[in-house]
Amino acid sequence: MIRTARRMLTCHWSARRLQRYLDADPSAPLTSREVARLEQHLATCERCADVLGEHRLLRRALGGWRRAAPVDHASVQRVRALVEDLAERRER
Repeated sequence: MIRTARRMLTCHWSARRLQRYLDADPSAPLTSREVARLEQHLATCERCADVLGEHRLLRRALGGWRRAAPVDHASVQRVRALVEDLAERRER
């Protein structure tokens, strides 16, 4: 039981630091000791390692949006016109 409680506390501690670990944010850096502790936990805890993997996938997916082509304003205007036309037809 003590082992389970310790694991839960370590998972909670780790979960609160995962995003900072991934971001390497200079305004909120982890200490080298925190990084070592987190990486040690991730090496032994499948659940937390899975969460880290999900965060990385999400980051990669969202990162692709930055490189996406800019919005075609003519297409936006066509969609707006279509929606307005549909709204007018519905009101009739």
